[in-house]
Amino acid sequence: MSTKEEVLEEVLVEESTSLNNEIVLYNDEVNTFDHVINMLIKICEHTPEQAEQCSIIVHYKGKCTVKTGVYDDLKPQCTQLLEAGLSAEIV
Repeated sequence: MSTKEEVLEEVLVEESTSLNNEIVLYNDEVNTFDHVINMLIKICEHTPEQAEQCSIIVHYKGKCTVKTGVYDDLKPQCTQLLEAGLSAEIV
């Protein structure tokens, strides 16, 4: 039998982990900086500066977390990034 405290702890852990999903964007040799920046602004609602910084990080580091949040919110955005020819996944 679970105590009230144990149940509350389980719910809090589940809530905190469900918010920790990330869209990771990966570098490729196909897309231009402008295309990546424009898609981050359009799809992920980045500011131009934020999108530019992410594209530079992707270029030099190979990947960058471009959005965090609940899986159900990230899924359509990740799908749109993939449809735009970018390489991304939710982790």
